[in-house]
Amino acid sequence: MTTERDAKENNKAGDSGKKGVSAGVICAVLGAVSWGFSGTCSQYMFMNYEVDSVWLTTMRMTISGIVLFIISFIAERKELFEILRRKRDMINEAIFGIAGLLFCQFSYLTAIQYSNSATATVLQNLSVVFIAVFTAVITRTMLGKKQIFSIALALFGVFLIATHGNIRSMVISGKGLFWGLCTAVGVVVYSMLSARLAARWSSRIVSAYGMLIGGFTLGILTGSYSLRPELDPAGIAVMAMIVLIGTVGAFTLFIEGINKIGAVRATLIGCLEPVSATVISAIWLKSTFSITDILGFVCIIATVLIFNINKRSAE
Repeated sequence: MTTERDAKENNKAGDSGKKGVSAGVICAVLGAVSWGFSGTCSQYMFMNYEVDSVWLTTMRMTISGIVLFIISFIAERKELFEILRRKRDMINEAIFGIAGLLFCQFSYLTAIQYSNSATATVLQNLSVVFIAVFTAVITRTMLGKKQIFSIALALFGVFLIATHGNIRSMVISGKGLFWGLCTAVGVVVYSMLSARLAARWSSRIVSAYGMLIGGFTLGILTGSYSLRPELDPAGIAVMAMIVLIGTVGAFTLFIEGINKIGAVRATLIGCLEPVSATVISAIWLKSTFSITDILGFVCIIATVLIFNINKRSAE
């Protein structure tokens, strides 16, 4: 028999759960929008300053890694240094930092440099297609009808973005399309390489070391640390926003969203990233997109939604 006290406690638990979901949704939304904003900030840097994707990737990863390291030092100091004593984990961390984070970050920023933030962010979302195909090959299973339809829809979206429906012409540069597709591959590699590390260590620590290793590697190999592009106060402010809002802030908010509402729902909300990149780019940088571009964007975003709705149904 339920007492009045039990009923009150159940009501409190229900309210708490609703608040958790609400807070989780807000965090996921802010995280996705922050990532979209970061891409537009990067486009602004390419448009207004003598910088390239090598320098911007180096600076973004290095500074973000330092900030995440400091936060981890304050919040989880023991674990931060414990991983250094695990040789195998540090080897995996180095592979993740270079083949995962560095490849993904560099591809994304290079795609923006040769196209724009909206197009690069939309093409990045093709990672769900690559993951589905890769999983089917590894597990030797057939793709379902919805998955095949989604892949066809995504390919049609890429076709529209690249050619505007005219098979004889390319409206996006070949380099922009190539690096956009590389970004999608990078997300797949990043996800696979981070899985084992994230199971043992906090995602913040994994990202801190990964960012530092990737940033230092690119900076040393290319000599980009020696470059001193002339940045005015506006440029410095935009760089700070790329690091604090678009990298550290977006990462922290989105991970918190995943913790509160689950990975599938958070990933669905993550579709706001290309939407926000498109809207912010159009308003702030006056980027123009044709109806065909928008239709191509919609096709690819719809692909992400279909894949993740199917995943949620399976759960």
